[in-house]
Amino acid sequence: MDDASAPAAILEEAPYRVARPDAAPAATPVICASPHSGRIYPLAMMAASQLDRRAIRRSEDAHVDELIAAAPAFGHTVIAAQFARAFIDVNREPWELDPGMFEDELPAFAKARTARVAAGLGAIARIVCEGQEIYARKLTFAEAEGRVRQVHQPYHAALAALIAETKARTGLAILIDWHSMPAAAAASRSGEPCDFVLGDRFGSACSSAIAGLVERELGAMGYRVARNAPYAGGYTTEHYGRPGRKVHALQIEISRALYFNERELQLTADFPALQRDLDRLFAALATQDWTGL
Repeated sequence: MDDASAPAAILEEAPYRVARPDAAPAATPVICASPHSGRIYPLAMMAASQLDRRAIRRSEDAHVDELIAAAPAFGHTVIAAQFARAFIDVNREPWELDPGMFEDELPAFAKARTARVAAGLGAIARIVCEGQEIYARKLTFAEAEGRVRQVHQPYHAALAALIAETKARTGLAILIDWHSMPAAAAASRSGEPCDFVLGDRFGSACSSAIAGLVERELGAMGYRVARNAPYAGGYTTEHYGRPGRKVHALQIEISRALYFNERELQLTADFPALQRDLDRLFAALATQDWTGL
């Protein structure tokens, strides 16, 4: 049996990490998630790749987990994926796979025909953001299944448990899914540049009171905020956002131009100021009375 057809290796690293508020009684209904800032690239993945780690890193939502790291100090819970989104994207349907990437026949449930798969950005990405092909060979379904079972499913099991726990404690849950977007994509529907994009699936995933508060707070700090274009919210927002059941989900995209040099893959001197502004947003979310939702 060669390496390509061997069963997937057991991953030693944890698929996610959770940071909770120090004082549980003061915990808010807010859960902050960072699904795309993971930086673990398993050796087996890199052995199959024709790109080096630096090239693949351009697909990361770089350092978003660090931008929101202070959220527990304000009573919010944080969950962050540890593995790189290029390894397995937890903001996709788990079996959203491209049959063309695999040497063996995929099960019927895994033969996805979505626009994301067509673009090369399914649960296992075919390309990085510049359109470069990642893999030097075809993968096997066993490899994909291992990534789903060991990373995607545990991450979402933990997230679902946090939502259920939060709802039981406070009567509702507010999930904020944090992302960053390339500066070149940071434009509203009208073509105007923007700093943040709030995605609530056009109102179906989140109360307008929550999205409105976030928009007002960021706007008051001088940021340009757009709604639902070019990003209306991904799998996480759509899957969990059920306002009628007291679970709200809002995706927030941050322009990388605010804190990151995309060419050099380095933080800029503006990073601490953005962190402080997000702390102000976390403070506003913590003091808000959500009982009317």
